[in-house]
Amino acid sequence: MVHLYNLHPFGSQQVVPCKQEPEQFCGGGRDALFVAAGCKVEAFAVSGQELCQPRCAFSTLGRVLRLAYSEAGDYLVAIEEKNKATFLRAYVNWRSKRTENSRVCIRMIGHNVEAPFSETFRDQMSIIEMPLSEAPLCISCCPVKGDLLVGCTNKLVLFSLTYQIINEEFSILDFERSLIIHIDNITPTEISFCTGYVAVMSDLEVLVLKLESDPKNRGSVNHHPHKTNSPMKPAEEGISNETSHLESDDFVMCQKPMELLGEKSKQSGVSVTLESTGLTDEKIKYFHVQHLLYRRFAPDISSYVLPDDIKLHSLQLLPIYHTGSLSSNGKNSSQEKELLSLFCFYSLPHVGYLYMVVKSVELMSIYQYPEKCQQAVLTPQFLHVITSNNLQCFTVRCSAAAAREEDPYVDTTLKACPPVSMDVCALRIQLFIGLKAICHFKNHIILLSKADPEAIPERRESPKRLLSRRDTSVKLQTPPVAEAGWNLYIVNTVPPVQLYKEMVDYSNSYKTVKTQSCIHLLSEAHLLVRAALMDAHQLEPGEKAELLEAFKESCGHLGDCYSRLDTQHAHLALPYYKMSGLSMAEVLAQVDWAAEDGSQKYERGLIFYINHSLHENLDEDLSEELAAKVVQMFHVAEPKQLPYILCSPSMKNINPLTAMNYLRKLDTSGFSSILVTLAKAAMALKIGDLETHRKEMKSHSEMKLVCGFILEPRLLIQQQKGQIFPTELAVHLKETQPGLLVASILGLQKNNKMGIEEADSFFKVLCGKDEDMIPQLLVDFWEAQLVACLPDVVLQELFFKLTSHYIWRLSKGQPPDSTPLRTSEDLV
Repeated sequence: MVHLYNLHPFGSQQVVPCKQEPEQFCGGGRDALFVAAGCKVEAFAVSGQELCQPRCAFSTLGRVLRLAYSEAGDYLVAIEEKNKATFLRAYVNWRSKRTENSRVCIRMIGHNVEAPFSETFRDQMSIIEMPLSEAPLCISCCPVKGDLLVGCTNKLVLFSLTYQIINEEFSILDFERSLIIHIDNITPTEISFCTGYVAVMSDLEVLVLKLESDPKNRGSVNHHPHKTNSPMKPAEEGISNETSHLESDDFVMCQKPMELLGEKSKQSGVSVTLESTGLTDEKIKYFHVQHLLYRRFAPDISSYVLPDDIKLHSLQLLPIYHTGSLSSNGKNSSQEKELLSLFCFYSLPHVGYLYMVVKSVELMSIYQYPEKCQQAVLTPQFLHVITSNNLQCFTVRCSAAAAREEDPYVDTTLKACPPVSMDVCALRIQLFIGLKAICHFKNHIILLSKADPEAIPERRESPKRLLSRRDTSVKLQTPPVAEAGWNLYIVNTVPPVQLYKEMVDYSNSYKTVKTQSCIHLLSEAHLLVRAALMDAHQLEPGEKAELLEAFKESCGHLGDCYSRLDTQHAHLALPYYKMSGLSMAEVLAQVDWAAEDGSQKYERGLIFYINHSLHENLDEDLSEELAAKVVQMFHVAEPKQLPYILCSPSMKNINPLTAMNYLRKLDTSGFSSILVTLAKAAMALKIGDLETHRKEMKSHSEMKLVCGFILEPRLLIQQQKGQIFPTELAVHLKETQPGLLVASILGLQKNNKMGIEEADSFFKVLCGKDEDMIPQLLVDFWEAQLVACLPDVVLQELFFKLTSHYIWRLSKGQPPDSTPLRTSEDLV
């Protein structure tokens, strides 16, 4: 299901001042656009909102069939055709091309440049010829390392990016043909390459591989082809023989659709062979192949010719990098990028598929297009799709998947992120007549539109005159000069923060009806900001701080939704509020406490958040008014949690009379427990009602009271800012029931709710002694531990503590500061 909204992800647009109709075009890094037309490539400067200006132009050997740019190495590569022959050429140092007639150096791949000519390469463009035994069909550049992958019939050729070092200050870019990947029975129409991951697409098949560089297999690799296991090869041979026999009788064999993920993709029957072409074994990069994905679609058997309605297109591998992989100057260098996650996209004319392919291969999203898709391009934030008359913008789940790869605390009580399985949505369907091609770089979308020539009637006459004639047909003819009009547009996408704010405003229309649409749209806004933060190398100075603020705000909005709407995922209010940086008081201040009918219903998300926050002992004190509202909330929604809530340090400003009234209501409703008794005793002590306090403490045996303190240690001990504070009840027990206090602390220690050092500090703070002074109550505690038969390691430490203290007391003649709880006979 695709949600449709009417937002505005597209901003201003401008026309590229091309002289001829573009045949191929692509983005060039952060600031350039390349347009190929005829036998020429024009480069245009693209910077922010400024007008696109011509930068330079250079001639090609022939008509450009394919064009690609690599940011790593800053080079342009093209497949060119001349006299029905194709050539592969790389254009290096193109920024030095000042005028069209400037000198150009042409050299062969791997050609060693002699020192006298090295200085000429500094200020002039170089063209590197890369000869191939077969015609190149498609090309792809690795965005991380700059290596070039070339697709030919039944094979792929990998050219590694290298540098020839001329001297300490100067080196020139070059390539080395390092690997040939033989793939039987696949003629690639499109390929994509990224850090060892290879995606190959034919008219009906998609194959994704990973080239492994495991040195353990180094000994088995040589300069001869190394085939992968093909368990279906015998079946293939049988099928091929049967196919040839049937085709001779005018039959066509069509293979059934198939999707194989992970290790199962080896069963596709596609044979993959690696052939190293490096000069030495030390230069071998890849040693074996891992199959990741194979997908085959069925053709339309109603026609012998494969129709365009079933052909695949728009193959793309999209990398997302670790956000911390920045260089010293704050920019994300292509050589320093560390791959975090990788996504594979391909499309049919009416449906698109997005996969995650790094740690596990998984189909993430399926995109159903309302019209026939001409081409699509995937970015970390969006999927842009063009039809004949529309530019469409869909959301993607790449940032949601990458967030879970990068941060192990996502999907816990600490952090959250919208799920990968959430339905995608279309943010905008923008009317754009005659769209033919699209590409994307930085925050620009490049669109080629071309209005097809239309048949025009020679003349128009009234229906009556037409019917009165013997020949009633209308003659249609094309004008003698009917050249279709074309334009190349640069459409700027709006800044992420601006679109985020529009999405938040749009979501406000859903708040009153309390539907899932509000959560969905705010989740889309959250993922938009998260994706922009992950794409750190695209951020302008100062933009990151604005995005971080929007990220926290989006977390707060999602926390509000999950805390107020009745949803099965109400528990997500807790991590989203934590990520927002909002305090508990700020969250409570936004709650609508008034009820129309006098009865108040509190949603599970808000209760879950407040309950966990109060149990975490946050260093935050609620005001008396807010504390009273919290008590009222839990009395209505979760009365069993009320004794625990009142023990939180954040609730210390609660009016004890108010708390006592709610605790008494628990008794009258039939709910009674030892915790309620202890909570009432603590509140009575705060009020100064010693009679009620004594009555409550005597209503249960001492053993049950100890069990109550074990259930809720905060009745005796509270922590704030990392320091231990005895409660008022603990101070009172020290004077009236020291034995109960020691037994309770011992119970906490035995149940792993208090450490040894923490217990020692508690008694010293309780008795107001310095670190060097040992109060008698602490000695009583040590003696109680001794009687409790603790493990041998603890016993040895206890013997040492007690012996040292006894010796010190005898040597100083120092009597205990309080009456010991045990005599020497008790200890013996």
